[in-house]
Amino acid sequence: LYNFKKIEPVPTSTDFIDIILSKTQRKTPTVIHKNYNIGRIRQFYMRKVKFTQENFDEKFKNILDEFPKLEDIHPFYADLMNVLYDKDHYKLALGQINTARHLIDQVAKDYVRLLKFGDSLYRCKQLKKAALGRMATVMKRQKDSLAYLEQVRQHLSRLPSIDPNTRTLLICGYPNVGKSSFINKITRADVDVQPYAFTTKSLFVGHMDYKYMRWQVIDTPGILDHPLEERNTIEMQSITAMAHLRSCIMYFMDLSEQCGYSVEDQVKLFNNIKPLFANKPIVLVINKIDQAKPEDLPEEQKKWIEDIANGENATVLTMSCYNDDGVMNVRNSACDKLLQARVEMKMKGNKINDVINKIHLAQPQQRDNIARLPNVPAEVATRVKYDLNDPNRRRLEKDLEIENGGAGVYNVDVKKKYLLEDDDWKYDVIPEFLDGHNVADFIDPEIEEKLEALEREEERLEQEGFYNSDEEILDDEEEAMRTAADGIRERKKLIIQAHRAAHGRTRPKLPKTVSAKQSTVEEMEGHLESMGIDATDAVERTKTSASNRKRTRAEAIPDEAVRDANASERGEALAEEMSQLGFRNVKQKKEADKQKKLVQKQSAKLGKRGEADRAIQTKMPKHLFSSKTSMGTRDWR
Repeated sequence: LYNFKKIEPVPTSTDFIDIILSKTQRKTPTVIHKNYNIGRIRQFYMRKVKFTQENFDEKFKNILDEFPKLEDIHPFYADLMNVLYDKDHYKLALGQINTARHLIDQVAKDYVRLLKFGDSLYRCKQLKKAALGRMATVMKRQKDSLAYLEQVRQHLSRLPSIDPNTRTLLICGYPNVGKSSFINKITRADVDVQPYAFTTKSLFVGHMDYKYMRWQVIDTPGILDHPLEERNTIEMQSITAMAHLRSCIMYFMDLSEQCGYSVEDQVKLFNNIKPLFANKPIVLVINKIDQAKPEDLPEEQKKWIEDIANGENATVLTMSCYNDDGVMNVRNSACDKLLQARVEMKMKGNKINDVINKIHLAQPQQRDNIARLPNVPAEVATRVKYDLNDPNRRRLEKDLEIENGGAGVYNVDVKKKYLLEDDDWKYDVIPEFLDGHNVADFIDPEIEEKLEALEREEERLEQEGFYNSDEEILDDEEEAMRTAADGIRERKKLIIQAHRAAHGRTRPKLPKTVSAKQSTVEEMEGHLESMGIDATDAVERTKTSASNRKRTRAEAIPDEAVRDANASERGEALAEEMSQLGFRNVKQKKEADKQKKLVQKQSAKLGKRGEADRAIQTKMPKHLFSSKTSMGTRDWR
């Protein structure tokens, strides 16, 4: 089902230009200076040209995608659009939009290539202006195409939603034969009915339910009997619907000739449009039988109607919309005929074999020749219908409840419906003797003492915490199984550990340079001696090189004078405030702070990030300082 209401409105050419250029102004940077690097200036204007082209391309693409393509939609809609809007004109308008899209793409490509060689801000600006101007000129040439497409969109959105493949009743015939009255009777549609021709000027759709299925009923405009080339747009809508929709054709006739056309003309029209009814069920509806019935016609006219019924396998039905005589019968007969035709068509198709193979219809078979008639009890067959006002009516439980105190007081007697050999047994208590045995012999006299002993044992077990244990009580088989599983897991762990020991990863050792920095001379001496090497020369060489090296801060040891003066190490001493260095006295320091604040005040006022912030912010934002354009001028862009 095609939903043409979702197509977005198509703006006019001037609105199109305004939308695109204002979006370019809002979405791209607006400030450029001649002292910028020329590469930055080129990029600034190239971005504007590319952004404008992309917006035009996106808008055009949406228009081309949303409007239906006549080759891709159902033939009914394609022909209907050809009748209403002229297929050639429609394709030409979409083709011009597509051409404009390619032209604007080419303009943008050419001017971006030129902008790459722009040698000044002025030249780049003029190239940008020329590019946007040529794009706007291309758009202005599409004024008629855009206006036409907007008119098509508005008309498409008002077309009824017709499903070409669903169950459809198609009503056709001469004007004023009662087509719109019939659709108003059987559906929820509200089609205008007037006593003059061509009240219905377009297709109207109504919906109804029959046999738990949804049906659509289409009311077509009236058709006159003349050649196809002479038919107008209103009539061609009816012809298109009859040609392309799989439906039941309901051809309406008015034998009273109140519609203004004779019976002969109506028969001729049927024979004229008969080729459109091929492979479709046909119902010939004789309307207005309150004015003239088929039996009252002359023999010649009767023969015309019989020829239609016999020759086209049409069903002739009579009705009157004025007094609702036969309306529902006509509707039901047409629906049944269409359902039968759809089933026959599916049976002739290729898919039916695949479906039938999956279906098995089970039918019950007679097992013997005995007649098993329905058994209706005599009491039910002769029972008098219940009447609340009859004093001799049969008494219900409700009556007994009211007589015996009402709800909450009355108890239902459930034993009175017991089916026993003797009705006196219904209210008997349990007997003491049954089948010659004493019932009491089968009851354990110590049952209460045993129950109390069992409860005491349960209480004792609960107090001892017997039921608090979370351990599962395992039988011998489960315990053996778990022991075997534990042994398997332990064995598996040992195998993994042995494998890792044999094929373990050789983890990287510390590099010699790193380990040497962390080791001491004593460790080196001990290591060499353990290997049986004399370490005296190596130790001497190490100490000599260490004496020539400058001490690190961590190795520095305060000398005796500093230690005697109780001076702390330099790392622990409080450093003098660096900001006070370089001044003779406090007065000079205060004056310097004052000058520093004066210098910082200007940059803080302009919102600078610091002394090195040289960014020039937008002095006059376009959206705040540009006024409404006067008539005919858009120079502020």
